Amino acid sequence: MKRVVIKLGSSVVADSDGELREQTLAHVCDAAAGVHNGGGEVIVVTSGAIARGMRVMDLPQRPSSIGALQAASAVGQGKLYRVYDELLRERGVTSAQVLLTFFDMSARTHYLNARQTLSTLLEWRVLPVINENDTTATDEISFGDNDFLAAQVAVLIAADELVLLTDIDGLFTADPRLHPDARAVSEVNDFAALDELEIGHTTSPLGSGGMRSKVVAAEMATAAGIPTVICNGLRADALAAVLAGGRAGTRFAAREARYSSFKLWLKYAKPARGVVVVDHGAVRALRDGSASLLPVGITEVKGDFDAGDAVEIVERDEPEGGKLRAIAKGICSYSADELRSVRGLKSDAVREILPRATDEAVHRDYLVLD
Repeated sequence: MKRVVIKLGSSVVADSDGELREQTLAHVCDAAAGVHNGGGEVIVVTSGAIARGMRVMDLPQRPSSIGALQAASAVGQGKLYRVYDELLRERGVTSAQVLLTFFDMSARTHYLNARQTLSTLLEWRVLPVINENDTTATDEISFGDNDFLAAQVAVLIAADELVLLTDIDGLFTADPRLHPDARAVSEVNDFAALDELEIGHTTSPLGSGGMRSKVVAAEMATAAGIPTVICNGLRADALAAVLAGGRAGTRFAAREARYSSFKLWLKYAKPARGVVVVDHGAVRALRDGSASLLPVGITEVKGDFDAGDAVEIVERDEPEGGKLRAIAKGICSYSADELRSVRGLKSDAVREILPRATDEAVHRDYLVLD
């Protein structure tokens, strides 16, 4: 039984004037219903609530203030879902609207609750239609045109495939709208090779993503063993071909799953609240010995965080004033102030200052390497 997440960007949902592309949405619902009615499971992640609200309110351009964006989303959200609901119902599929925020993905309890809700809907043979809850999200906690949200959902429910629909034919060596000689990239097996490409942040007038956010979403999903495709959602045959096992757009091959679901959540969804600089001995222990991070290996503490927050673990490439290089990310057992008071100290000395402290500043079970 196939389980697939299909994500539609704003430029697929609506045209440049904010009018819904109802024919395009009908083709997507045709394809989704085909998988569903054939015994598979589909989750749709959609952008476009703000675009829909802009059109209803006759706004000349995408608002720039958070308040106006949230208001536009509030106007458009229900109206957008109603279109999906009607199209899917006509095809014999029951749907449900699910609104998520970055906090739902970054807080572990909310993350597990979201997984349980989606799993139950799929068991009930209901097709979830997910959007970011823009009415409560802020600029600091948003998903970037829902690409990251779609990847998180794919990992959350252990999807077999993630399909990101956009308004061009996949990944190119440069933006084909600006560079006519840009070449299409049909398959990606090594993300390091993409460093040489001009993958920019160009977006539509209605969206907030861009190709770079889609590549990052693909990197996250494939790290969980989920193959990902970026293809043209305005072409009715592209999505149908991908869902049938054919080729369209750019395919990112699944990689061997290196991390558990928890560590994928930690790596990609849990925001870091501070930075911990460690010495070279600690780096070797983390990388070569799968060890925990102890206070003795910490040289600097940056930021203000509490015990239980995530921190970036970095090293300096030179002892004094060198550039910082990312090593890992982990859940810290100490607050920033506590860690500053014991950094560089061995465990016995740490317990003299903080008698109830754990030996590990970051336990290896709550740490993921970059």
